Amino acid sequence: MSRAVDDLARTTRFPVVFGGLETGGAVTVSAIAGARSHAIDDLVVRTGRGLGGAAMVEKRPRLALDYRTARSITHDYDRAILGEGIATLVAVPIMTAGRARGILYCGSWSQAPVGDAVVRPAFQAADAIATELRIRDEVQRRLSLAPTAETAAGLSAAAREDLRESFAELRTIAAAVTDPEVRGRIAVIEQRLAAVARDGAEPATAAEAQLSPRELDVLACCALGSTNAQIAATLDLKEGTVKSYLQAAMAKLDASTRHAAVARARRIGLLP
Repeated sequence: MSRAVDDLARTTRFPVVFGGLETGGAVTVSAIAGARSHAIDDLVVRTGRGLGGAAMVEKRPRLALDYRTARSITHDYDRAILGEGIATLVAVPIMTAGRARGILYCGSWSQAPVGDAVVRPAFQAADAIATELRIRDEVQRRLSLAPTAETAAGLSAAAREDLRESFAELRTIAAAVTDPEVRGRIAVIEQRLAAVARDGAEPATAAEAQLSPRELDVLACCALGSTNAQIAATLDLKEGTVKSYLQAAMAKLDASTRHAAVARARRIGLLP
C-alpha cells in the first residue's frame, strides 16, 4: 500500500494520495503521500460512509468533483477531508473475488477535471494491490493445507502427486512475486512440501544444495512430466534457456537424464 501510494503521488496529477486495507468492515488509512497537514492521519472509513465507503459498497470508483457540496455521499469525514483542504476526491476500491478489500484515494486542493487518462494510474495501482492480495490469500490457503512431515508418510499416490503439482505451481507463483514478505511465506510452504521427501533422505552435498531458484523451478516442472516447451511456456522462458537450466541441475545432481535428476532431488529432499 505504501509503495502504491508513493508511486501514485509521483505519477498522477493529484497532489495528495492515501489509502488503506479493510478490516472488520472499516478501512484504516495506513499510507499517505503529499498531505499538507495531519488531518487524514489514521482516518477510519466505515463501509457505506463517505466517498470511499460508498465506493466499497458499489464496488466501483467514485468521484466528488466538489467534495464540500457533494450530495450523493454522507459527510462523516468532512473534518478530515476538508481539514486537509481537499476539493476534488477520487476513491478507487481494491477488489478481489467481488469483494472490496481496501480503498485508494486521490485528491486535489482545487476543483480539477477528471478524465480516464487522469485516473488510469489509480486503477492500475488498485489492480496491482488486488493481485498481491490474491497471491497472499492463496499462499495462506496452501500454508493451511500443507502436510507436515509426520502426516506425509500416510499420503496416497494421488495425494502425493497433487502435492508435487502444488509445489511446482508455488515455484511459478514465487517467480512472479516481488514482495519479499510474500516470497518468504511461499518459501515456508515449499519447505513444508519438500519435507515429505526428507524422511530418510540422503544428505545433500554443497553443490546439490546450491541449485539456483530457476534450476529448481525447471526441475519441479520436469517432475510433473512437462516437456522443455511446456516448461518454457509455464515459466515464460525461452526453450533454450530451459535446457541450460536443466543441464546445470543435472550436473549438480550427478544425473545423466532429467528423470534421474528428479529422482535424485527427491531423495535428498529438494523436491517432494
